[in-house]
Amino acid sequence: MAGKASARRGERVPASTLPVARICVDVPLPHLDRPFDYQVSTEQDADAVPGCRVRVRFAGQLVDGYLLERVEESDYGRKLTFLDRVISPEPVLSPEVAALARAVADRYAGTLTDVLRMAVPPRHARTEAKPSPEPAPAPAAPSAEGWSRYPFGPNLLDALRAGRTARAVWQALPAEDWPARLAEAATTVVSTGRGALVVVPDHRDLARLHAACAALAGPDAVVTLSADLGPAERYRRWLAVRRGSVRLVLGTRGAALAPVHDLGLAVVWDDGDDLHTEPRMPYPNVRDVLVQRAHLSGASLLVGGFARTAEAQLLVDSGWAHEVVAARETLRAVAPRVAAVGDSAWQDVKDPAARSARLPSIAFDAARAAFAENAPVLIQVPRRGYVPALACGQCRVAARCRRCAGPLALPGGTDDGVPKPAYCRWCGATEAAFRCPACGSRRLRGQVIGARRTAEELGRAFSGIPVRTSGGDEVLAAVPGGRALVVATPGAEPTAEGGYGAVLLLDGWALLGRADLRATEETLRRWMTAAALARPAGKVVVVADSSLPPVQALVRWDPVWHASQELAARTELGFPPAVRMATLDGPPDALATALEDLPLPPTGEILGPVPLSDDDQRERALVRVSRAHGKALSEHLAALQATRSARKDPTPIRIKLDPLEVL
Repeated sequence: MAGKASARRGERVPASTLPVARICVDVPLPHLDRPFDYQVSTEQDADAVPGCRVRVRFAGQLVDGYLLERVEESDYGRKLTFLDRVISPEPVLSPEVAALARAVADRYAGTLTDVLRMAVPPRHARTEAKPSPEPAPAPAAPSAEGWSRYPFGPNLLDALRAGRTARAVWQALPAEDWPARLAEAATTVVSTGRGALVVVPDHRDLARLHAACAALAGPDAVVTLSADLGPAERYRRWLAVRRGSVRLVLGTRGAALAPVHDLGLAVVWDDGDDLHTEPRMPYPNVRDVLVQRAHLSGASLLVGGFARTAEAQLLVDSGWAHEVVAARETLRAVAPRVAAVGDSAWQDVKDPAARSARLPSIAFDAARAAFAENAPVLIQVPRRGYVPALACGQCRVAARCRRCAGPLALPGGTDDGVPKPAYCRWCGATEAAFRCPACGSRRLRGQVIGARRTAEELGRAFSGIPVRTSGGDEVLAAVPGGRALVVATPGAEPTAEGGYGAVLLLDGWALLGRADLRATEETLRRWMTAAALARPAGKVVVVADSSLPPVQALVRWDPVWHASQELAARTELGFPPAVRMATLDGPPDALATALEDLPLPPTGEILGPVPLSDDDQRERALVRVSRAHGKALSEHLAALQATRSARKDPTPIRIKLDPLEVL
């Protein structure tokens, strides 16, 4: 009968070709981290393209998802549900980004949906309906003269110009105009018709890099992607990249997954900066994401910075990347003159200036010489604020509250001209009659004097010199040339017109003494980043013991030597990146159960668990394996999370692979 031969009125009919769609469903449950098959109807056939956004019914609810691919048939074995609707035919998820997101999720024991939330911004329908601009004409290839100070610099640009794969770790010279060098490398690739991606730590670096790239390639040929953009503007720029209108892409960590067409070069600047690590699941690091991306796509990779991390050194030692460094003769001509002064009680006795204003005489002399040349002086202080913590002035034991053993601090300010007494930062009780339980002394001293207190002291020491502070919520991007004191916390140092006449690095022991695996590496990176802002052959004074390896590396300006030493030490002790390591944080009972359920690779080893802190009920366990078994560890941890999710364990366990903080 005719009624049997035709479909019932209103009944959906599967598409004639490729009727099955594989969907990544946006459900944040580890045990559901796999594609699900749905049927595509004839009316959805044209719009249901790979990479588009869809809406499907999953477990009785309507949820969003991405269409990964269309196939002829499904191995599900049952009747498939039709797509509820195609939200938009715009293919926002490219096959390359989908493969990269899967690789990142697998490496960090996360889920695909977690990574895709970072890769694809939320939809803005009005913006999506507008066409993107026409692609800008390819710029001319820039000169390689800026890279001529590095023996292999011109070779790197030649390889990029010829389309050959080049992987390099670049050590920038002090006072190097690094935005210009990166702009030259990126524009060289864009001039051949391929895409380039450069990722920097923060918006200040992004602004400098954008200005350099726009000057070389033209403002229409470059786009910036960062989290501080509004939803519509961010989506507009991202769509321009996805549609191929722009091939030179700059951004902060979220841009590492940007859908750049025909990627020819990926760059990460200052890969040791903790801003390059995503604070959300699965906590990927930009350097590792770009290494994965270069491996999958065959693109070139450039890891640059003034300092060098142990991870970058491992890339060089393994032969995966080559280093681009300047000759020692070139370095000596432009490197700042670094002097190290010990920060100790004996130094206070030898040098009264160090006791009165926290600056030794050599630092005062350097500052005065800079002011005589009408140049600003940069002072780096490890902490912000007034006096973040107090200690006994005699034996330097941490000053604690008699009631709750909390840390004491000074509130700042005065009452009727008398300085306010110390108070407890835990219970708020005032401690007006402090007595050290170790030595009986009544004197207090600042463990780490904050930036505001330092600015006050130095303002009195150098009367008539303007004092500027940079840190916290008040970060300066740049300061004009001329006499001035600039007191900044690490990472907030502004650039100065013409460079600083002197750079003073205070309280080195506070940075080096942190209970952190990367304390020395991070300290050297912060020192070198600040010292690189000095004028060529300028003066740098670091208040730290000159016998320490990071101080020696700074004095000789030899980050490669320090990175090699750091990597060798971590290899001997069995710490990342010589091994793969994961941290598992959670309540004691839940953590013990998770460790029992976790199968270990042959080289697996569990350290701990230990309490995270005195006031935290959670514990941390470390799982360590050789690099050869790193993939197996990721798979086991992902399976553990899936098992816990499937049985609906109420207590979460936070898992981080290759975390910045281990201790």
